[in-house]
Amino acid sequence: MTGRLPAHLEVSGLIRRASAAGGFAMVLRKGEPDAGTILIVLLENGRNARLFERIPQADGTRKWACTRQEDSENKQDFADYLTRREGRDPDLWVVELDVAQGERLIGNGDDC
Repeated sequence: MTGRLPAHLEVSGLIRRASAAGGFAMVLRKGEPDAGTILIVLLENGRNARLFERIPQADGTRKWACTRQEDSENKQDFADYLTRREGRDPDLWVVELDVAQGERLIGNGDDC
């Protein structure tokens, strides 16, 4: 048995935390319920989209890291990137959280 929380439970928890913080959340793509990879799109008032995903660390843990930020001049590039990721990973979850200081919901104080 692994110490990893099933993806559907983690996504549910993220949605509840965003709601409790006065924000909104939406599942953009539902992946494999137990072991699916989770991507989080953080927004503030529908703007400044940032993509977070877990990156393996040297100590074996996996830390949330910002891997992409929406370019205000070319917003389509961000959407295209998500579409490509979805095409490569059928188990992928994509969750959008629109909440102030969303990084705090994933335990990450770092911003893009």
